[in-house]
Amino acid sequence: MATQSMIESQPEIYSTEYDYADYPNESTEDEICNKTNVDQFGRAITPIFFIIIVLFSCVGNTLVLYVLVKYENLKSLTNTFLLNLALSDLIFTFGLPFWAYYYMYGWTLGDPACKAINYVFYTGYYSSIIFMTVLTVHRYMAVVHPMSVVMSRKSLHCYATSIVVWIISFCAAIPQAMFNSVVDSSSETMTVQLCDFDGEINWKLQTVYMQNLFFIVAFVIIAFCYTVILTRLLRPTSHTRRKTVQLILFIVVFFFLGWGPYNVAIFLDSLIAWGISPFNECKVSESVDYWMYISRMVAFSHCCLNPVFYVFMGIKFRNHLKKMLWTFRKKNIEPQNRHSRLIYSNGEEISMY
Repeated sequence: MATQSMIESQPEIYSTEYDYADYPNESTEDEICNKTNVDQFGRAITPIFFIIIVLFSCVGNTLVLYVLVKYENLKSLTNTFLLNLALSDLIFTFGLPFWAYYYMYGWTLGDPACKAINYVFYTGYYSSIIFMTVLTVHRYMAVVHPMSVVMSRKSLHCYATSIVVWIISFCAAIPQAMFNSVVDSSSETMTVQLCDFDGEINWKLQTVYMQNLFFIVAFVIIAFCYTVILTRLLRPTSHTRRKTVQLILFIVVFFFLGWGPYNVAIFLDSLIAWGISPFNECKVSESVDYWMYISRMVAFSHCCLNPVFYVFMGIKFRNHLKKMLWTFRKKNIEPQNRHSRLIYSNGEEISMY
């Protein structure tokens, strides 16, 4: 039986054929679209890219956590949100090695792992986007309404907001655990196991539209807040630095360019499931699949760019990072100096080598 194109945002592998007869409202009956080239492209490029993202994300976000815990005041709203954002990105990164393996070999880890990894992965996905939005709102309040009640009750709002964000993220990821399971997918040459929504096309589409909704709401809030902040900072009386304005523009632009094309891709892919013309045509479907692969890699790389945009470009954090590296270097140099010294005993020089 021809395998269906996986319209959800998780990896689409081994879907070498697309059977349009499986969906309603089709003008073409029993038309088979061979997607071998598309799948070979995904299996060749995506695992390598995911591994690179994992390496950079683990290093960057771990450094953020270390510096925040070691040198910063975690009672601060900004630092607490940055800490949660780094945790979210690490949780999101945790699923990428499994997806890289999935692209190459199919799902061989069993049904419980399929549900658990999907749940953890999407918890990190949703929490990362929400904490980016919360950080933006906090910066907006700090610049536009610095004397507000929200800014004065730091500890209360800090913990309450963080708990609410994690609860929303846990709830949003529940469908991934409930309806994802291991299913067999057969073609003329092989049979592989997929970790996919098993027969629940409505839930699959709802998760796509929920991701679209999260992105649209987050982007509108981020764009609005940073537009107002820029308007305030670009006043003639403002002493803002050029780098601050550039950083704000980079955050908005990269957020849109990172997540925008990916959300458009999964939305267009959902139209294929509804059988809406011309998206049910083979060439258009293939183009959407290529777009899905490329936009997913760009979007998922955002987890290793967050430390750069939100922390590393800050002067204060850079100073902490330099201090940490200097301390580490000093600890490594001191043992070498002790070994190279000459110890004097009864007037004689004794080498430690």
